[in-house]
Amino acid sequence: MAQIPSSPNPVATPQMPTGDLYTLTYSNSVQGWPSFYSYNPDYMVGMNNYFYTFSGGNIYRHNTNEARNNFYGVQYNCSITTVINEAPLDNKLFKTISLESDSPWNTSLNTDMNNQAFINNTWFELKEGAYYAAVKNTSQTPATLSEFDLRSVNGIGNTTGFTMTNPRVFTFTVAIDSIISIGDYLYYLNEFTNSPSLAGVITAKNATSITVDSTIPGATNPTTNTPLMMALKNLIAESHGILGHYSIMTFENIGPARAELFAVQAQVMKSDP
Repeated sequence: MAQIPSSPNPVATPQMPTGDLYTLTYSNSVQGWPSFYSYNPDYMVGMNNYFYTFSGGNIYRHNTNEARNNFYGVQYNCSITTVINEAPLDNKLFKTISLESDSPWNTSLNTDMNNQAFINNTWFELKEGAYYAAVKNTSQTPATLSEFDLRSVNGIGNTTGFTMTNPRVFTFTVAIDSIISIGDYLYYLNEFTNSPSLAGVITAKNATSITVDSTIPGATNPTTNTPLMMALKNLIAESHGILGHYSIMTFENIGPARAELFAVQAQVMKSDP
């Protein structure tokens, strides 16, 4: 998009109402409105085979260079949303995504069972002309109660005490199991809510103690001196796909370069309880 010089004192244009505004385009071939654009011009006109828009008293001519999604000096991302809903009555695990594209796209997935996943464009691998990536769950820290059913929780036992300064050290009379790893999240049973609360992320451990960083967002002080402790695995690291009857997928491309997304495939398997 190129700006055409205007007069030194452009006439002020009326302000459009606030809210989510889009510019829609009509396609004769599909007899519909397939595209939504992020820019909101004051006026649009086609003239001499060119498309012009007006914004803030300035006139712009579109499609004049190779830069994509740059309107009035603002760079936008482009996104496509679709749904995979074959056999909608079956519970399914969405395992992998394949993109028939000339570049990988950031991908987010949501299912009707409130499961979410995100695939960074750097996680895709080019194999036989297509980009492949495993579907990895996203999670919150601290974990919500609904997440505990989907993640690996390992009970440790009651601590015999802990230090009050960071890094916080929790000591135990029982041996720390080898399944508990650095990078896991340490939780304690909150006696007031009777639910797990975050103590910190594990940074070190030995046979009878665990050291955590208690300064991470959401971490709190244990409510008793000897709370019941448990370790929670990172959900992204142990992902096995997301569960749902269908999945809504959004693909986002970042930057002004040309990008083409021809087709999307998903590896899906039926989930048997």
